[in-house]
Amino acid sequence: MSESGKFVTRVVSLPMNVRFRGITHREVMLVQGPSGWAEWSPFLDYSGAELRPWWEACREWASEARPVPRRTTVPVNCTIPAVEPQRAHDLAAASGCRTAKIKIAEPGQSEGDDLERIAAVRDGLGPGGVVRVDANGAWSVDEAERRLIRLAREDLEYVEQPCMAVSDLAEVRHRLIRRGVHLAIAADESIRRSDDPWRVVELEAADVAVLKVQPLGGVKACLDLAARLPIPVVVSSALESSVGLAAGVALAAALPELPYACGLNTGGMFTADVTETPLRAVNGELPVTEVVVSPERVSAVAASPERQAFWQARLMATVGAA
Repeated sequence: MSESGKFVTRVVSLPMNVRFRGITHREVMLVQGPSGWAEWSPFLDYSGAELRPWWEACREWASEARPVPRRTTVPVNCTIPAVEPQRAHDLAAASGCRTAKIKIAEPGQSEGDDLERIAAVRDGLGPGGVVRVDANGAWSVDEAERRLIRLAREDLEYVEQPCMAVSDLAEVRHRLIRRGVHLAIAADESIRRSDDPWRVVELEAADVAVLKVQPLGGVKACLDLAARLPIPVVVSSALESSVGLAAGVALAAALPELPYACGLNTGGMFTADVTETPLRAVNGELPVTEVVVSPERVSAVAASPERQAFWQARLMATVGAA
């Protein structure tokens, strides 16, 4: 029997209430093992060896004991897609969160669009609200330097991944330091899509490390990485169902220190989930809980036979390549 053959799998397609990462439906493979349901959901632009850590994370959650929590809830931010200002305001105001992460640098949008969105979200959060932004590696070094000097006036908590390459990220950060510009930089893709996440530390490329359970190989791997990193971490999601989010919440709950609100409140971006009690923030926090998968909910969002076959073949290729 193959490694994947030890588990029961289901593939679902979760409809979204706004386009995000260019998609309107998020396809997810649910995997049932001895410890319960887990999730395998690498984005479609991942391939080859990049897929293996996602499977290791899924296998661990489906098969092994949960980490010991240090807290019963974790603070979370709301995630604001690259939408128009009024929509951004409304999403922030309705979230119940005190921290918002705003997507910026969207293709086809201007710097002015980003600044208007930031202002709208800040107004939606109200006094004391905290704003961070995510550029998803969209800028060159020179463009990032120019944009970040302007963004430093916006009292941001940090800016996530202004450039894609680690060396570029380091160059931008050091340029800002030399200019006396105080704006923290967080590394996401430079850690989760890197063969050597330690380059971020070696090059002093970031002030904050973003950890995501699936791309980094599981909760235990993330706990080990967090323990060895000399910079603080923030736990974030990979746009998962409540099943996948539960693993991220467990990671955040097990960390000795949790200085930042976590990017785990993405369940609200879906109009359907696989459980009767989806993970949604209440007063800006998510509970540490085991998600109970509903067969009826799974059936309601089942992917087409063609997509089921695609994901099964993708998993077999990933497991077979190990």
